[in-house]
Amino acid sequence: MNRIEREKRIVKQMIVHYCRKHHGADGLCVQCRELSDYAMRRLDLCPKGISKSSCRKCEIHCYSPRFREGIRTVMRYMGPRMLLISPIAAILHLLDEMK
Repeated sequence: MNRIEREKRIVKQMIVHYCRKHHGADGLCVQCRELSDYAMRRLDLCPKGISKSSCRKCEIHCYSPRFREGIRTVMRYMGPRMLLISPIAAILHLLDEMK
């Protein structure tokens, strides 16, 4: 699995858990589905491709301000919790951040 696919899986997982906790949805509410779809499109269109760094470290800010704040909120909440939810994914993401 390449870097983009792994990030897509992790971001989707984070948004699902965030939505479940904050919006009480079993799947995704409309707002979180919109955020997830947008994040998947951004990753598909990433100009750096599989050699990308983490989005947080990237000098190209491809998220619109509306979605940027939404993904920051999700990441801020879910980041520390990912070690409990999916430890392997969290460790791989941390290793990617160090590149």
